This record gives sequence, structure tokens and C-alpha cells, in this order.
Amino acid sequence: MLEQTRSFLRRNRSNLAMGFGLAGAGYLAVQYVGTKLSEARNRMMVDRVARENIHRRFQQNQEDCTFTVQALLPTATENIIKELPVELLTQELQRKKAARIAKSVAQSTDAGSDASASIIPTSTYPAEDDTQSVKSFASESFSAAKESEDKPRKTKIQLWEEIKISSLTRSFTLLYTLSLLTLLTRVQLNLLGRKNYLSSVLSLAESDNEPTIRLESHEDKSNCSNIVDLETNRQYLMFSWWLLHRGWRSLMTKVECATKEVFGPLTPRDTISLGKFRELAMEVRKLVETSNQPKDGTAQGSTWLPYLLPPRDQESEVLAESGTSSTEISPVPSFGLRRLLDESSDLIDSPIASNVLTHMFTVGYDLLIDENLATLVFRSQAESVEETSHENSRFKEVDDTSTAKFASVLAALARQAHVIGNGSPNEYLKTMENDTQLEGLSALVYSSNFEFATRLGEEDKSRH
Repeated sequence: MLEQTRSFLRRNRSNLAMGFGLAGAGYLAVQYVGTKLSEARNRMMVDRVARENIHRRFQQNQEDCTFTVQALLPTATENIIKELPVELLTQELQRKKAARIAKSVAQSTDAGSDASASIIPTSTYPAEDDTQSVKSFASESFSAAKESEDKPRKTKIQLWEEIKISSLTRSFTLLYTLSLLTLLTRVQLNLLGRKNYLSSVLSLAESDNEPTIRLESHEDKSNCSNIVDLETNRQYLMFSWWLLHRGWRSLMTKVECATKEVFGPLTPRDTISLGKFRELAMEVRKLVETSNQPKDGTAQGSTWLPYLLPPRDQESEVLAESGTSSTEISPVPSFGLRRLLDESSDLIDSPIASNVLTHMFTVGYDLLIDENLATLVFRSQAESVEETSHENSRFKEVDDTSTAKFASVLAALARQAHVIGNGSPNEYLKTMENDTQLEGLSALVYSSNFEFATRLGEEDKSRH
């Protein structure tokens, strides 16, 4: 039996060796393929988790942007409303009207008392007492008005002209300020969000202890303290101070000049159609948004950057005014801050950002004119006319031919300024965020230039 087995093995040793070789090779091949499939599956899972983390963090960043804009906007709104006090001008106009009425009452009371003195018996004391009270009240009102008029006062025509220009300028300036503040906040927070993400990537590459990319939290600064400079981030965010306290004023001056040029011939007593008002508003936009374009038309000018960020020679002033610099911290921008400011300037000056801003302006003006003013002023006027004529009970559709008193339009604009600047929730901000390419620009800022930023992060680490 053993001899037969040995003989069989000798005769078939080549076939057996080939069979065992093929079996071993097949086993190794199966193991290799299984290992590669497992690695590919793990890589796909890691990539999916990383993408989900990036998406989650990106969405959180956009929500933070919205809350930040809502927190900062009232500061600019307060400054703009204080500079263009339409309500105070309206009160002064009403006081002037009240003073004129008081003067008229006083004069008519004097004339009436003189005429009745000869025909009213001396025994009618109560009537004389009432007449004297009215006369005294009117005289006191007239005296108070006369004392206030001793000071330099504006005429009725001047007050109406200021109310007209201030109402238009205030609403338009707030629309531009809201759009610019939204863009600046998106650029700032997404640049910092990208910086934090890269810090996590570099930290993971150094430790290699975790299979997935973990986004660091605000409290987790371990192993990343040399990359994530919280003081630099804080100083960088404080540069929104420029728009809130300086940039809006320059912008308001430009809008005011354009408004005077376009709406100057109109008076509050005029009747204006919705289409005509939109046409005039678009003319203001044209003057404001193209005033900084180069005359040769070869390249796009830096239209909005001067309102959003200060020139280099005033950056230290911004740091000092915003309270981020102290005796221990130099007011001169650091290397990291300088890089963030330069990249922000490049992004704001880019054609993509300009297109997004233009779209935001368009959406804001459309909401103001075609929805709010059309509903609050032109539709109300159309309904009043329709009810007076008793033609039918249906609401008349508002179109470009619908008309209203220009004074009513100004009153609605004065109210809309508070909605734009202090609305909660802010419908203008919501519309600009949802109906424009703003989120696309934010995604571009958040995800762009990773390789370059990673290299700079490594250079920063080598500096420490």
C-alpha cells in the first residue's frame, strides 16, 4: 500500500506540484482581492464620513453667518437712521403746521373777541371767561411757536425736500449695507472655517491615530494651538467695524448724490406709477454701482472693497478702534492676519463676488419695490379707487401703470428702512441668502486653495 502510494506520487509529482501551486496562488489571489476590496470599502467610508463632516460644518458655518449678520446689522442701521432722521424731519414739519394753526386760531380769536365786545352784555361772564381761555391757550401756543421760530428754521419746502431725499437714500443705503455685510461675513467665517478644517487635517496627519477626519471644536485646541491663532481670528473678524462705522457713510454719500440727481425734479405732491418708480430706482442703481468702473472699460474696478475693508494705512486704526489691540498686542497686522486680509480682498474683488453682489442688489430692490411697495402703496391706492367707483369687489391687480401719491411712497419707504435694518426675522436677508448664488460663493471660499493653504499652515508651524 505504501509502495503504491509512493509510486503514485512519483509518477504525478509534477501534476500535484502544479495543482498545489495553483491552489496556493488562487488562495493568495483571493486574499489579495479581499484585502483590496476591504481597503477600498474603508476608503469610501472614510471619504463619506469626511464629506458628511465637511457638509455639516459648512452648513453650520452658514447659519453662523446669518446670526452674525443679524447681530451686526442693527449697529449700521442705528448709524444710518441717526444720520438720516426722517421721523424727526416729519415731526418738525408737523410742529410747523401746528404752529401755523395756532397762529391762525390766535388771530381769529382776537378778531372775534373785538367784534363781540360791543354786543355781548357785561353780565355774561361765563362766556367771556371761555373766550378768554381759548384766547389764552392760542396765544400761549403762538408765543411758544414764535419763540421756537426765532431760531433758524427750515421752510416747509426745504423740509419736504429733505424728507424726500432722506427717505429714498436711507432705504437704498440699508439695502446696499445689508448686502455688503452679508458678503463680508460669508467671506470671513468661511475662510476661518476652512482654516479650522485644515488644522484638523494637519493634526490628523501628524498623529495618525484616528481613521477618520475629526473636525475640531472651538474648545479643542490641543495639537493645533500653533496653527489656529485665536487672537488673529478675533482681530480678523473685527474688521467688519470698518463697514459698520466708516464704510456705510461713504456709501450713503454716493447713494444720496445719485438720488438727488434722479429724484430731484419730483415733489411729494406728484403722482407716480409703479413702473416709473422702478425705472428711477434702477437709474439710481446704475449711478451707484457703476461710478467706480474704469472709464476705458478694460477691467472691473474695485467698486465695493473700499466700503468693506480699510486701506492698509488705516488698518491699525481699525484694530485700535475696535478694541482688539492693547499694549501687549501690536496694532500692526500679524503675518497670519495679513494673509487673511489679502485673501479677503482678492475674493471681494473677484468677478464671482461682484456677480453675486449684483444679484443680491437686484433681489433686494425687487423685494422692496415689486412686493412691499406694490402691496403697501400701489395696491392700497388701486383698491381705494376701485371701492370709490363701486365697479366690483375684486382686488385690482397691481401693474406698472398703477399710480400713487409720491408722498405715500416716501412714507412707506421710511417704514421699510426699519424692516430692512431691524426686521426679525429679516425677510430681506432671507431672500438674499435663498434666491442668489451666495451659498455657491461660500462653498467656493470654504473649499478653494486647500493645497496652498495647507502649505502655508505648515510654514506657520515651522515659524513657531
